[in-house]
Amino acid sequence: MNARRRAILSSAAVAVLACGALHCSKTDREASAASRIRTGGAPAPGGELVFGFDGAAITEFNLDPEKSAFAPHHRVMRSIVDSLVVALPGHQFGPWLAKSWEVSPDGRAYTFHLRDDVAFHDGTKFDAEAVKFNIDRVNDPKNALYALSDIGPCSGVTVVDPYTVRINFSAPYSAFLANLAKSSLGIVSPTAVRKYGDDFPHHPVGTGPFRFRSLEPAVEIALERNPDYKWPPAGATHAGAAWLERLTFKNVPEEATRVAVLLNGQANAIDLVPPQNLVQFRSSPEYALVEGELLNHNYSLYLNVKRPPWDDERVRAAFRDSLDLDAAVKTVYLGTLERAWSPLSPSIFGYDKTLEHSWHADRERAGRSLEEIGWKKGPDGIRVKDGKSLTVVFVDTQGNREKRLDLMTVLRKQLRDTGFDLKLDSQPSSAYLGKVGAGEYDLVAGSLFAPDPDVLRRIYSHKLKTAFGVSKVEDSVLEALLDAGSEESDPGTRAAIYAKVQHIVVEKVYAIPTYVLKYNVATSQSVRNVAIDVNGFPVFYDTWIAQ
Repeated sequence: MNARRRAILSSAAVAVLACGALHCSKTDREASAASRIRTGGAPAPGGELVFGFDGAAITEFNLDPEKSAFAPHHRVMRSIVDSLVVALPGHQFGPWLAKSWEVSPDGRAYTFHLRDDVAFHDGTKFDAEAVKFNIDRVNDPKNALYALSDIGPCSGVTVVDPYTVRINFSAPYSAFLANLAKSSLGIVSPTAVRKYGDDFPHHPVGTGPFRFRSLEPAVEIALERNPDYKWPPAGATHAGAAWLERLTFKNVPEEATRVAVLLNGQANAIDLVPPQNLVQFRSSPEYALVEGELLNHNYSLYLNVKRPPWDDERVRAAFRDSLDLDAAVKTVYLGTLERAWSPLSPSIFGYDKTLEHSWHADRERAGRSLEEIGWKKGPDGIRVKDGKSLTVVFVDTQGNREKRLDLMTVLRKQLRDTGFDLKLDSQPSSAYLGKVGAGEYDLVAGSLFAPDPDVLRRIYSHKLKTAFGVSKVEDSVLEALLDAGSEESDPGTRAAIYAKVQHIVVEKVYAIPTYVLKYNVATSQSVRNVAIDVNGFPVFYDTWIAQ
């Protein structure tokens, strides 16, 4: 490791102190990603990009795009599967596997005209039947696929001719194009799904610029260039096969180790650079950095309003008033991330800016409110009412991904000042899902990547009953607004509906949004043209290695 690389790695502690003392300015934090990622020179075919990614403490990889809701999996699958349409800036959509499309006047049918020159990695033909197979697979309840909520009230698929397909809905569904651009509705090979059955998540076959080669469970996924690729999405900078010969994803969940493997050359790109290293990578001539907001429902605390003490809105409000999120987010993320005001990330269509600075910590008000409703402080500082302590249990399964447990540790200390006793219950994934499904929890937290405000319906709708409905809210006004937003086609009216939804969630404290995640990728100086798409996911089709 040369002196410059040692300096970057060893100066992490200095960065912590400097950013904490100087409160790094917003201008510094939002330095242009385009100016930092290297794009110059003539593309050179060949080479391998080794990408150290934060795959968290997972025991296996699930590379079936329709079955996984885990963002790190989709960062891999985006290179394997293509979509019918591509999301473009400004909430617009462009052609990809579909050349063009029409939406019926009543919003209940989307007709897609498909390319006729596309083949899956196994050599089989992409056509209207393949699209029908994929949508029918998602829509079949017995499959229990995570992508089911992406297709809304889909009522069936009609093959019009070999390269024309119509997707029908029982009610208008305005989020469909946005969801269709996600990798979760990426098109997979019907032949491969039938061949591999339940093992398809370990043998993914799509039409993308890279095809699956091998995987070592929980360790790495190896892809290779698809030499026949010639159908990139709108916005790509070249046509034909990808420049890279190989693309290898290595699971490196520990953030200091991720930085180290880039510095010592074991990887030539990594993601989710920890806050203490971002300043160094932004200024180093040996490395490049690209950043982009991840479109999602922000990482939020979900209060189970069906269980005491959360069935009392005043207790929920006191809980939120106890949290100084500005200080907590600055402390944990060193000024590299902004605190969240809304459940939606700011770049999603319908984000309501009027919520910004509308609520703040007020521990005195929290204490007064709790006193008034009978929660008195005991000798240990924890409040008690009718013999029961004000103890809430936070159930978690993802560990310290994105420093989330570090954040909860800071919030736990703040809550104790007001008299809340927050405890952590760490569970394996299967037990966690069981508890959430049964409503056996006080508090959980999470985010959900999504490009459309319809994500709010997936989480807060009582009648939809998706795997993401963690808040257990039953609010008829909220439910009606969520339905109306899903069906409304006029952008202005739709935005107004979702503004009301966001206000209800925040003001009634159904959830407490915490921070806005910026996804980032750091690369060595030889790597060119790594991109982050509109949804906040890495794209390597135009990437090449300078020799």
